[in-house]
Amino acid sequence: MDKINYNRIKAVLAEKNVSSKELAKHLEKTESTVSRWCTNDVQPSVEVFYQIALFLKVDIRDLFVSTM
Repeated sequence: MDKINYNRIKAVLAEKNVSSKELAKHLEKTESTVSRWCTNDVQPSVEVFYQIALFLKVDIRDLFVSTM
């Protein structure tokens, strides 16, 4: 069974030319944690998604895979 992608964190990081290491440092999380978000192994909380959106200066909706 294929893994379902729920978030676009990895794609948005690439679009913004920001490394996962920079994001981890800003959020005071481990690089491993951010890596697991980027590969959709686990999902951050809604609060953390909000912090990510603020850091990347994007609408929070840009961080999610559309259901439409």
